Amino acid sequence: MMRQLITILGSTGSIGSSSLDVISQHPERFEIFALSANLQYQTLANQCLKFNPCYAVVMIPEVANQLKQLLQSKGSKTQVLCGPEDLNHVAQEPAVDTVIAGIVGAVGLRATLAAVESGKKVLLANKESLVMAGNLFKQAVARSGCTLLPIDSEHNGIFQCLPDNFKIGCNETVIKLTLPASGGPFLGWKEKQMRDVTPKEACAHPNWQMGRKISVDSATLMNKGLEVIEASLLFEMPADSIEVVIHPQSIVHAFVHFADGSTLAHMGVPDMRVPIAHALAWPRRIKSGVETLDFSVVSNLEFSPPDLENFPCLQLAYDALLSGGDATTILNAANETAVDAFLNSRIKFTQISEIVCDTLTNSVFSPLKTIEEVEASDARARLISSKLIKATAKQ
Repeated sequence: MMRQLITILGSTGSIGSSSLDVISQHPERFEIFALSANLQYQTLANQCLKFNPCYAVVMIPEVANQLKQLLQSKGSKTQVLCGPEDLNHVAQEPAVDTVIAGIVGAVGLRATLAAVESGKKVLLANKESLVMAGNLFKQAVARSGCTLLPIDSEHNGIFQCLPDNFKIGCNETVIKLTLPASGGPFLGWKEKQMRDVTPKEACAHPNWQMGRKISVDSATLMNKGLEVIEASLLFEMPADSIEVVIHPQSIVHAFVHFADGSTLAHMGVPDMRVPIAHALAWPRRIKSGVETLDFSVVSNLEFSPPDLENFPCLQLAYDALLSGGDATTILNAANETAVDAFLNSRIKFTQISEIVCDTLTNSVFSPLKTIEEVEASDARARLISSKLIKATAKQ
C-alpha cells in the first residue's frame, strides 16, 4: 500500500491535533511531510519529534529560531522554515498527496489556495477561505482538478448523505440542507445576560474541544453563519434552502432533505476525528479512534429554531450571503477583528455583533475578481471595524 504524504497547515490547533491522532493510528497509510504553527513552537516541536516531518513552518523569525534550537537539542532532522512563502511551498510540494487546511481565519487563505491550485487532495477546515474568496476559490478547484473534501462536521455530514450521482448546481433531488448548532455555552440566554460574560465563559463550549476564536464564534452563532455561507458555496444551494436548527446534544451533524419527502441525517459522537478519518481515507473508511453511538444511552434529542434576536450574528451571515459581492469577505474580516477585541477585553461580548453590523453598514459591496482584491476588501473591513472598536472603547 502506497502511503499518503501529508502536509498539515495548523498542526497545533484542534483540527491539526485531531488529524495527527487519526494518522498515528494508521502508520501504514499516512506519512507526514510538513507541519505548521503560529506561536506554539513547543507543541510543534513535540509533534516533529513524534512524526519526523521533513519540514516545520512557523510565521515569525524569533519563533523559528526557538523551534530550531529546541529541535536541534533533541537531535531532530526536521528542517525549520519561516514565513508565508515557505508555508505556500509545503502546501504546493509536488510529492505531497494531501493537505489538511486547519489554520483558523483569513491567515489561512493563501496557503489553502496554494494547495488547491497545485491539484492536491485538500481537507478543508479553513471555512474562511471559501467565505472570503467564494467563487474565486471554487474556480481554482475546477481549474486544478483538486479533490476538495470538507472536514467541518456539518459539511462532511452533508457530503456523506448526498447521493453518489449528486452533481453540484444541477441536481433537483436535494431541496434543502439543515445545519444543526449546539447553541454554545449561552443557549437560552438573553442579550442583557450576555453583556458582561468573560472570554473564559465564552470559550467554554459544552460539547466540542476547539480554539478560542472558533469557540467565541460558536457562542455568538457566527460560526454557524459562516457554515451556512460555506454550505451554499460548496453545494451551490441558495440561502433560503439552508436552515439552522439548535441541537444541544451535537449528535446529529447534518440533515439532507430530498424532493420525495425523505430526509437523511448524519449522526455521530461529537469528535472531529470522525470527519477527518472519513476524508483522509475517502472513498474508503478507516478507524478514527472514536466509538460508535450507543443508542441505549443517546436519547431525547432536541431541536429548536435559533434565537436570532439575542444571537444576531447568524442573521448577519445570511444577509451578507444574500447581498453578494464582497459582503461575506467584509463580514468575516469584521468578525475576526471584533472577536480579537473581545478576547483582549477591549469590547463586550454583545458588541461583537454590533461591530460586524456597523462594518457592513459602512461598506459598499463590490464583486471580487482577483485574490488581491479579496485581500484589499479584507483590509478595508478590518480598518473600518478597528475604528469602530476604538470609538466603542471610548464610550
